[in-house]
Amino acid sequence: MIKKISFVLAICVLLFNAHAQVLPLIPQPNKVELQKGNFTINKNTIIFAEKNSDEAAYLQQYILENYGLKLKVTHKIKYETNTITFLKATEKACENNKEEYQLNVAANSIKIFATTNTGIFYGIQTLIQLLPIEKNNSLTIACLQINDAPRYQWRGMHLDCSRHFFTKQEVKKYIDYLAMYKLNVFHWHLVDDQGWRIEIKKYPLLTQIGSKRSATLIGKPTFDANGNPSPNDQYDSTLYQGFYTQQDVKEIVAYAQKRHITVVPEIEMPGHSLAALAAYPQFACNPGPFQTFSRWGVSDDVYCAGNDETFIFLENILTEVMQLFPSKYIHIGGDECVKTKWKACPKCQKRKADEHLEDEEALQSYFITRIEKMVNANGRQIIGWDEILEGGLAPNAAVMSWRGINGGIAAAKQKHFVVMSPGRPCYFDHYQSRAKDKEPVAIGGFNPLDSVYNYNPTPDSLNADEQKFIMGAQANVWTEYITTFSHVEYMSLPRMSALSEVLWTNTENKNYQSFIDRLKLHSTILDRMKANYAKHFNTTN
Repeated sequence: MIKKISFVLAICVLLFNAHAQVLPLIPQPNKVELQKGNFTINKNTIIFAEKNSDEAAYLQQYILENYGLKLKVTHKIKYETNTITFLKATEKACENNKEEYQLNVAANSIKIFATTNTGIFYGIQTLIQLLPIEKNNSLTIACLQINDAPRYQWRGMHLDCSRHFFTKQEVKKYIDYLAMYKLNVFHWHLVDDQGWRIEIKKYPLLTQIGSKRSATLIGKPTFDANGNPSPNDQYDSTLYQGFYTQQDVKEIVAYAQKRHITVVPEIEMPGHSLAALAAYPQFACNPGPFQTFSRWGVSDDVYCAGNDETFIFLENILTEVMQLFPSKYIHIGGDECVKTKWKACPKCQKRKADEHLEDEEALQSYFITRIEKMVNANGRQIIGWDEILEGGLAPNAAVMSWRGINGGIAAAKQKHFVVMSPGRPCYFDHYQSRAKDKEPVAIGGFNPLDSVYNYNPTPDSLNADEQKFIMGAQANVWTEYITTFSHVEYMSLPRMSALSEVLWTNTENKNYQSFIDRLKLHSTILDRMKANYAKHFNTTN
């Protein structure tokens, strides 16, 4: 009997310890070793880092804002007790990945090892998630060692600021969420049929006219028997407007850079261009006039591919864009270009004949390739939605696969780099519960948390060499029906955290139940950030 009781107690202890070892870390680090003891951060803790370290300033500010402790920062490194030390490559060989880091929490010190400041920053993000939620004069952390590096190089989140505009402060908060989850690409959708949101100094009418729409469709669009917009659709009478000045853009890009996030701008072409044509109708196939779209959907008025002035216009725009965004990739859209007007346009038909192009898909390939040459000449590369495969892929283009995964597979087989972003599970404007009547309005579809978590961006149909062209994946937040930033948060969180683990954590280290257990603990951090996140964590209803 005594042996039986002892056995039961032993099992209970094991279960308790297993539960106690659940750490609120998302994404799950690839190697975690818990050790005995604790380290306590208090008012006397010193941060040792390189001179003028942005990472040290970031950690210092975070602890001050959230706990009221102002830690001293110094670059005169001494190996003392009660210290948080950032150590670069000469101290520890994290040489395989510039984003790799090691976090060692011992009883008398914390050390973060990395070869780059990016690795140091990711170690800080892990450390921050280990801090207690309660505001105290001392912050106790369990001793442990973490060795960690990401699975994919492109770990992205998208935000559509064309359909609905979000303030500079809201965009920065969105970037903060990305930083917390070690996501490193912010895909910023800035222009579309429903609004042009970035200042271009050479073409001021883009924001004076194109950033405004006179009304907005109420609810979802409907169509008559011929597929035309229904006259029964209702619109509000409110002027909708907003754009980012170039100074705003510079500030947001700098903010992201300090969080080791690359901002990739999207300037749509040749379709999704009605807002631009409302400002400059001379670059369309027909003379207009045009108005920025008040309804959701796609306009069939697109840039004229037969007009050389169109390319000069777009090259001038992209020149200013590239001056603002240092990213390697410039996203040029390329999706959903309705070619009806091209088929009826004498200039486009002449271009097709002069260039010996077979059809309008080939004409779009000509268009994209011509833009690519200009972007390449400036030391950058283009990335576009998978429609840019149609008619032939531009020589150096990368592809973002959104209509399922087949476009990404085709591009990888052609040895082009790919970012996977299929509608399911990567469209976060879709419902995350089957109980749609209890959810905020969404465009449709069903993208539950477990579908996001279980996604594998690398298709099995690719061989080992082809798989190397899969850079990673990203999720997209399209905002036709998302009018406030609070709604953006709700649609993004916690699905963003699930995506982060897909892109960071090696497959063998992933476990959905473990993720949910950690998410329940981690959600207290979202509460502290005053995030409006989906709290049900329900993946089946």
